[in-house]
Amino acid sequence: MRVKVSKGKTIGEVVKDGLCTGCGTCVSTCPVDAIEMVIEHKKGIYIPQLDEEKCNQCGLCFEVCPGHAVDFKQLNLEIFGKEPNDILIGNYLNCYIGHATNHHIRYNSASGGLVTALLTFALEEGTIDGALVTRMKKDKPLEPEPFIARTKDEIIEAAKSKYCPVPANIALKEILKAKDGERFAVVGLPCHIQGIRKAETVSKRLKEKIVLHLGLFCNHVPNFWGTKLLLQKLEVNDGEIVKLDYRGEGWPGYMKISKRDGEILLLPDYWGFVGSYFFFPSRCLMCDDATNEVADISFGDAWLPELSDDKNGKSLVLSRNRIGEEVLQKMKSKNEVELTKVSANEVIHSHRGVLYLKKSLNARQGLFKATPYNVRNSSLKFDTIDCLLALFPYLNSCVGSKAIFRKILPHIPSKLIRLYDIPYAVISSRKAKESFKKLSKSLPPTP
Repeated sequence: MRVKVSKGKTIGEVVKDGLCTGCGTCVSTCPVDAIEMVIEHKKGIYIPQLDEEKCNQCGLCFEVCPGHAVDFKQLNLEIFGKEPNDILIGNYLNCYIGHATNHHIRYNSASGGLVTALLTFALEEGTIDGALVTRMKKDKPLEPEPFIARTKDEIIEAAKSKYCPVPANIALKEILKAKDGERFAVVGLPCHIQGIRKAETVSKRLKEKIVLHLGLFCNHVPNFWGTKLLLQKLEVNDGEIVKLDYRGEGWPGYMKISKRDGEILLLPDYWGFVGSYFFFPSRCLMCDDATNEVADISFGDAWLPELSDDKNGKSLVLSRNRIGEEVLQKMKSKNEVELTKVSANEVIHSHRGVLYLKKSLNARQGLFKATPYNVRNSSLKFDTIDCLLALFPYLNSCVGSKAIFRKILPHIPSKLIRLYDIPYAVISSRKAKESFKKLSKSLPPTP
């Protein structure tokens, strides 16, 4: 599959329409190095900056961009050989709950440590020579650094979630320059993996070099203002911080802020502020992929009632094709991971809220000046209540983008912000339950 585009269209048009995901794919695929990712401080996100003097108008950056269009139907046919029966979580072979058997990796990861364990296993087995992962910069600990990890220590250094914008795919450039015969894994959010899959359709070299696509479940990526204003609430200056971890220390984990004077702050309930809809980038509201549907394996927190007492962490895992299933089973046979099969319904129940938010995209589309062109087999039907619920995240995102509100927000008690979100969470959860029940009756049984 190759999306046909008119010569002359560039990533600049995507940015202008507000459709850029900030994934960085365009940077690595530009043949004349005319693009770099920069922080747009007003919005608190990454955007590509195009050097028009260097640009030769080849249109490649537009072609690989997942921001303006993703043909999910064609990608599913190419990757999995069929369209998915389950429109909520996509194609899959098996669903599991599991964790790394290495306690240090498990305890110091986001949830279960499976991504870190899988990458170190694949590296030591010789399946890969490196992995595209992300760590926080040592000299700028509030900014992410995508890179190619080539050692176990580097992979472990990149463990844990990063709740800030990450232009992960800028590191594809290093993969493209790697020696012949070297193979890599990539780790990313849905927009990153979509961008990589699109780039592979125009670059045979990239497709040959990437042998594992590991996808993370995603609600949204908080913009930089989420962390910045939280630090203001804590009266912590950016310059005081030497290291920031968004997850770790067990499950569900803490935000860990290490200061220059040796003080360490552990925050257990930071997500109610950082993850609020006030810091929801508008482009994330146009995404309908919660479980990373075009990855080989997808991973997410196991938010199930029976696991509420687990303090070490477990992951939900979806093996989507033979490649993903084989590596999981090989790890299990060598006691690197523990895996227990679960049903797709348990996966859906665990992430019902985010799945409803994502899959009710049609109810939000009229709110934006431009929307991405996503070709899918089907989607959730929506009614008046869905449309009214769609206004909540949208309006909060709009309010959060205003400078005057950002001055007020640090002075609002976090407890009040959490209480403010509860009515929407309760109503949308009930609506999700109702919508998914209707959907299950209309779909053919999963083979």
